[in-house]
This record gives sequence, structure tokens and C-alpha cells, in this order.
Amino acid sequence: MSVDDSRLERGNRVRREVLGDAHVDRSMLKATEFTRVIQEYVTASCWGDVWSRPGLDRRTRSLLNLAMLTALNRPHEFSVHVRGALNNGCTEADIQEVLLQTAAYCGAPAALEAFRLAERAITEWREENQPAGIVAG
Repeated sequence: MSVDDSRLERGNRVRREVLGDAHVDRSMLKATEFTRVIQEYVTASCWGDVWSRPGLDRRTRSLLNLAMLTALNRPHEFSVHVRGALNNGCTEADIQEVLLQTAAYCGAPAALEAFRLAERAITEWREENQPAGIVAG
């Protein structure tokens, strides 16, 4: 499969802006000859084609992703996208409201798991993004 370089470059830029360099670097370093093709596909198609469209802002896309990933029960991607949502300006209250909405439409077990995962991801994100010398409390 061939991926257009401009799509891949655009996708890589957006993916890094949303998820952070560390996450993207880890994903690419873990890619094998076998899995590299899916990393390139996701980067070019999801990030380069869809996330870069002007129709929705990144904050809205993040909140939609959290709802969809809850419904699909994709805990790893969900946790990654909680961090992305915070990077995109979503508040903890925004995330909480989306997850409460999933309880009504996806079921309580899915929402309960999403709340647990989100809380862990939010705590990790806070620790990594807290200015040096500031003690959480």
C-alpha cells in the first residue's frame, strides 16, 4: 500500500499535536515490518484526512472519539484519546459529561470502565503536564 507523502506528513503533524511526540514516537518505534503499514494508514487516513478537516474542531473530535471508543470497548485507544482530549482543551467536566452520556446509550458497564480509565489517564496527564515545583493537592 502506498501512502501519499503529503497526507502522511500532515497526519504525523496533527497526530503529534494531539497525542504528543512521546506517544507517536513510541508507536512508531514499536512498529514492525508487519505493523508499519497500519501505522502509516492510520496516520495518513485518520489523522491526515479526517482530523485535519475543517468541519469540526479538535475539541469536538476528541469528545466524539471518547464516546465512540467507550461504545466499542477499546480501552487502550480510549486512554490515549483522553490524554489527547486534554491536550485539545477539553476539561475534566467535558469528559465526565460525555462519559455520563455513554452510560445512557452504551450501558453502565461500558461507562464505568471508561470513567476508571479516564481518571487514570487524567491523573497521569496532570503529573506529566504540571509545572516543576508545583505540588498537587
